[in-house]
Amino acid sequence: MKQTLIQPLRATLRLQFHKGFTLDDAIPQVPYFAALGISHIYASPLLKARAGSMHGYDVVDPTLVNPELGGEAALKRLVAALREHRMGLILDIVSNHMAVGGNDNPWWLDLLEWGRLSPYGEFFDIQWHSPDPLMEGQLLLPFLGSDYGVALQEGTLKLRFDAAHGRFYVEHYEHHFPICPMYYGELLKPAETLPAGQAESLKSLAERFTTLNYQTDAHTLARPLQAELQSLATDNGILSAIEDNLGGYDSTQPQGFERLHQLLERQSYRLASWRTAADDINWRRFFDVNELGGLRVERPAVFEATHAKIFELIGEGLVDGLRIDHIDGLADPRGYCRKLRRRVDSLSPSRHLPIFVEKILGDGETLRRDWNIDGSTGYEFMNQVSLLQHDPAGAEPLAEFWSRHSERPAHFIEEARLARQQILNGSLAGDFESVAQALLQVARDDVMTRDLTLGAIRRALQELIVHFPVYRTYITPLGRSAEDEVFFNQALEGARQTLSEADWPVLDCLAGWLGGMPWRQRPRGSQRKRLRHACVRFQQLTSPAAAKAVEDTALYRSAVLLSRNDVGYDTERFSAPAEVFHHACLERLKHFPDNLITTATHDHKRGEDTRARLAVLSERADWYAACVEQWRILAPSLHSDPSAPSAGDELILYQALLGSWPLDLNLQDHKALADYNERLWQWQRKALREAKLQSSWAAVNDAYEQATQMFLERLLLGDEGLPLRSAIAEAVQAIAPAGALNSLAQTLLRMTVPGVPDLYQGNEFWDFSLVDPDNRRPVDFQARREALRADNSPAALIRDWRDGRVKQALIARTLAVRAEYPSLWRQGRYQPLEVLGEQAQRVLAFMREDGQQRAIIVAPIHAAHLLENSAVPLVAASDWGDTRVSLPFAAEEEKLKGLFSSATVTPQRELLISTALGDFPVNVFIQS
Repeated sequence: MKQTLIQPLRATLRLQFHKGFTLDDAIPQVPYFAALGISHIYASPLLKARAGSMHGYDVVDPTLVNPELGGEAALKRLVAALREHRMGLILDIVSNHMAVGGNDNPWWLDLLEWGRLSPYGEFFDIQWHSPDPLMEGQLLLPFLGSDYGVALQEGTLKLRFDAAHGRFYVEHYEHHFPICPMYYGELLKPAETLPAGQAESLKSLAERFTTLNYQTDAHTLARPLQAELQSLATDNGILSAIEDNLGGYDSTQPQGFERLHQLLERQSYRLASWRTAADDINWRRFFDVNELGGLRVERPAVFEATHAKIFELIGEGLVDGLRIDHIDGLADPRGYCRKLRRRVDSLSPSRHLPIFVEKILGDGETLRRDWNIDGSTGYEFMNQVSLLQHDPAGAEPLAEFWSRHSERPAHFIEEARLARQQILNGSLAGDFESVAQALLQVARDDVMTRDLTLGAIRRALQELIVHFPVYRTYITPLGRSAEDEVFFNQALEGARQTLSEADWPVLDCLAGWLGGMPWRQRPRGSQRKRLRHACVRFQQLTSPAAAKAVEDTALYRSAVLLSRNDVGYDTERFSAPAEVFHHACLERLKHFPDNLITTATHDHKRGEDTRARLAVLSERADWYAACVEQWRILAPSLHSDPSAPSAGDELILYQALLGSWPLDLNLQDHKALADYNERLWQWQRKALREAKLQSSWAAVNDAYEQATQMFLERLLLGDEGLPLRSAIAEAVQAIAPAGALNSLAQTLLRMTVPGVPDLYQGNEFWDFSLVDPDNRRPVDFQARREALRADNSPAALIRDWRDGRVKQALIARTLAVRAEYPSLWRQGRYQPLEVLGEQAQRVLAFMREDGQQRAIIVAPIHAAHLLENSAVPLVAASDWGDTRVSLPFAAEEEKLKGLFSSATVTPQRELLISTALGDFPVNVFIQS
């Protein structure tokens, strides 16, 4: 593609592509995105994914652009449209895993067909050597809907012949399990009715398949034999003979049962129930998802094969940046990132392509600066702005209220640790055992530690992981870094508090093995290899243990305030002062000025405006508690079962309703209520199963779920629910203006602090979504285009704030200023400004400065009580009193140019908030 001068990275917009929204569907929206002020579209994964995928992370063929999205031709059309507006494309790529199972991943199917003889045997992260003799040399395939013996007996494992490709496989619903060609001989016995020539051809081919057992290059030699079989099978007589042979493998018959079992026993895999995965899995998955298999991208052949199409697209000038999914799943994130940077730079030497990584940062953790990347995807900013907008006064009363009613822990860390124990003993038990076994082998390499037992290692290892404060460490041949050491020691100290003193020496051994000593101090060879293997496995376990325990369990169990429960949040902290927010901004500018800044993602638990509205409850804790007390008095008539929902689930539901209740929902509109009920139940069913308290994905509690669903339906749709429904609607209206004010402040901060603002599809309007798939619903781009074209005054936008145009206008006008003064926002100095006066604690202000160009940003925080009786998200000018911002410069003129109003600077170089925010809830002022 002809190179076009692309505008600098200024603002990104995330689009979720799927068969319902293809690459061609995005093309008509490009002019709108450009008018909004977006410089780069940030696309979900575009390589060929499993059919019907709504997210693209289940890649089955990384060598192709997904045909369901329009393929490579559609990608080129989209990029051409982007180039007309000098816009770029950032592409999300999946380096950690591929979709497995099913019948659509050619690499996986080849692996199953040939085992360790397959060229893809080194692609997937498999432990072929198992301490379980039943699995030695075999890959466990936990894809059966029942136990293996039952599946045979019931006939759900069927031997099939694929005549079009000359292959045999066993079918189990959507899954195909290939039969190795070495064993085709017994399946090609000629029928007596075949003519002599055909019978001889089939017999000869069967013998040649059998001889593959003795060939070192059997994988290569089998291909022409399969082609010959394909050709022979075009004859109906031969095809009929082959299919007749398959009848002898009908496992519902005694002889067929034994034949099929013996055939399967000789394969490179062992079929098993899906329930065995937690305990017996011998290959790395993405978290605990059986259908996503881990890749060994640290191996050069795997790196090249999985990235070949990406590199080709970069070389053709079609891709302008990369986002790396789940970087912590890789064996060596640093090595991977640095290698990727070198390759990308060599493919695009004339321009810098940014690389961003999806990384969850723990409390006190910073993104590693030696990875040669441009930053993270911005989860940490979601946390920083959330901490800023929560009033610390609400922490204690809300925690007490939650704990008293739910009888669950008030401190999130207690829920997280309980969840980690459950996960390590449940869905990740097999992965945990793999690490324990690896450490046992390390112990036996040293005469001083060979007496350590597996049981002792298990106990110490589990407590170490339970108390791990971050997702993982990044151990190198030189051992743990100083930054890693801080977090590892925190985990050690926590583990000592819960382990008996008899196990403390084992902890000390783990501390030494897991990066406490350089690998090079170990003798070369197998001992060093085993130590490195144990370290890698440990790091690849702490990350999914944290994710499954926090993101997919504890976040659904604890509800002191749901706006503080989201991906990437420091959930133990309820709030933080402005100084903490300012410090984070200064650090980002210093180290990662192009870091993405987001407040909504495809992974968030609640939409950005849902969280902003719920944050108001931190300022009105007593009012909220009184409301819920009253609601619980109204609720008993809605219960079909007194125990469902539980008190905790009931409180979580009330918060979900308060946060996501649509602003235009009419209690007389039965269809709108029914649609909302459907959305809420979709969320609640997922929440119940993720929490794993009353129900779970592995063991669905139908009775509890049905009773909870009935409660919700009666609340939102039944006559008996009208009093409670009306009370909740009234409470929503009471906090909605303050929630909108929080949203506008959050939006402004995202686009003015150091970093690159990232928008999520459709969120230019209000986003009161819940967890996926709710946050991936279709976007009405036509309505957004029409709204952007309208010429609205600040007064009109505030008056009609419920339609969302006020948020869109703020985004468009702020991004226009970013385009006008690019260097100011990318590299301009960040200076917190002092706020004085009676409402000083309710205003955040800072300056961006580059040479003679300056911008003053002013946004309210914790201002709910100033809006208590207001119908709009605008604090009356008189309520600000003498509150003012102290400016560090003397303006040459009295006026500062504002986005929504101008402001007067007093002779004392102060900006009055009553003037700055008199016409609009937030503002940016430019002096240039």
